[in-house]
Amino acid sequence: MKKEKTICAISTPIGNGGISVVRMSGPDSKRILQKITTLKTESMEARKMYLATIKTKNFKEKALVVWFKEPYSYTGEEMIEIQCHGGIIIANGILNELISKGATLAESGEFTKRAFINGKISLDSAEGVIDMINAQSEEAVKAGYNLMTGELKNKVNSLQSKLTDCEAKVEVALDYPEEDIDYSTSQEIKTELLDVKQKIDELLATVNTGRLVKNGINVLILGKPNAGKSSLLNALVGYNRAIVTDIAGTTRDTIEDNYTYKNLSFNVTDTAGIREAESIVERIGIERAEENVKSADVILVVLDGSKPIEKDDEKILSMVKDKIVLYVINKIDLPKKMNKTFDQMVEISAIRNEKVNALKEDIYNLVVNQNMLSGGLLITNTRHANALREAQKSLKCAIGEIEQNMTLDLVATDIKSAWLSLGEITGVTSNQEIINTIFSKFCLGK
Repeated sequence: MKKEKTICAISTPIGNGGISVVRMSGPDSKRILQKITTLKTESMEARKMYLATIKTKNFKEKALVVWFKEPYSYTGEEMIEIQCHGGIIIANGILNELISKGATLAESGEFTKRAFINGKISLDSAEGVIDMINAQSEEAVKAGYNLMTGELKNKVNSLQSKLTDCEAKVEVALDYPEEDIDYSTSQEIKTELLDVKQKIDELLATVNTGRLVKNGINVLILGKPNAGKSSLLNALVGYNRAIVTDIAGTTRDTIEDNYTYKNLSFNVTDTAGIREAESIVERIGIERAEENVKSADVILVVLDGSKPIEKDDEKILSMVKDKIVLYVINKIDLPKKMNKTFDQMVEISAIRNEKVNALKEDIYNLVVNQNMLSGGLLITNTRHANALREAQKSLKCAIGEIEQNMTLDLVATDIKSAWLSLGEITGVTSNQEIINTIFSKFCLGK
C-alpha cells in the first residue's frame, strides 16, 4: 500500500496577530518535527502542550507544540500543531522549514478531506465546517454547527435504515414468488415509505429559510430619484455608505452593503432612481435596478411622502407585482401630501433616522419564518436539497406503484434509488468529482 504523504499548511489568516498556527498531518509528522526542534518527540504525550524552540534556516522561534495520536485527531492521522508568534515571516519560515524536511504543502481543504476519507466526519458534516467558517451571522453559525455535528447525517441514516427494511421486505417477496405478498404486507411497506417521504417533505420545507440564513436576506431599495433611497441605505447600515445630495440621479449604479438584525444578515442594495434616463450611464444603472428585482427577497419601494404619487412612482409600482414588497413612505419630517395607502406600509424619516428600527422589524417579519428558524435543523445547502428532491421523487413513484399493484421489481428499484439519493448527502454514494469539488472550496490549512 502506498504510504500517505505528510502535509502541512498555515491554518490561521496571514497577517499580524497574537499567534499563528502551522498544522502538519501524516505518518511522518513526528519525524519531521524532530528535525526542526529540540523536543524529544518519542517521549511526547498526546494532546499535551510543549514549549519548544523551533529552528528554521534563518531564525529561531519559541513556540507551543501539540501532538495528536492517530486516530484521535481531526484528520484521523498523526497530527502536529505548532502555535508560534503571529506574523507573516515567522509562520512562513516554519512552514518552509517543514517542507524542506519532507512535508508537502497541503491543498485547499485537504485536512478536512482526509478527515472524511478516514471516517472522522461525513460529507455533509464537512460542509458544515466550511459553512461555519463563512458564516455572516449567528444564525448561520448555528445552522453550520448543526450540520457539522451530524444532525442531518443522523436523520439521513435513519431514513436510509427504514428504506433498507422496506427493500428487504420487497426482496423477500421477489425471491419467493410462490409466496404471494399479502395485502397487509404491501400496505405496511406503503405506510413506511409514506413516513419516510413525510420526513423528507419536512426537511425540504426548511430550504427557503435555510437559504436566507446561509446567504443573507437580499433587500432591494427601489424608488424614483430624490425619494430618499440613499438616505435609507445609510440609515439601515448605520453609516454614510452612499452619497446623499439634492441632485436627482446622484446614484448611477447599484451600491451594496449589509447589516445584522436578530442574528441574521441582510444584504442591502441601493439602486439608481427609476425615471426616464438622461444619459447612457444612468440608463445602465436603471437597467441594473430592474434586473435586481428578480433576485430580491424583499423590495423596499421608497415613496416621497411629501409629494403625491407621480408617473415615475406608478412605473415602479408596476415593476414589483408578484414580489414581496414593503412600501416605505419617507420624509415624514415634511408636510404629508401623499394620500395613497398600501397593505404593507411603514412611514419613516430616513434622513433623521426615525422609525428605522421599526422598518427593520417589518422587513424581518415579512421574510423570516420564525417557526422554521426556531425548529432546529435547516437545509442550507443546494446539493442536499437536490438530493432530497430526487429521493422524494423516487418515493412518490414507489408509493404509486404499490397503489396500482404494479410489479414489485419496480418498487424495489425506486426504493433503491431513494436510498442512493440520500446517500449522496453524507458521501456514502457520492462520486469522487463531487467530493473533490466540495473540498476545493475550503481555505488552505483547513
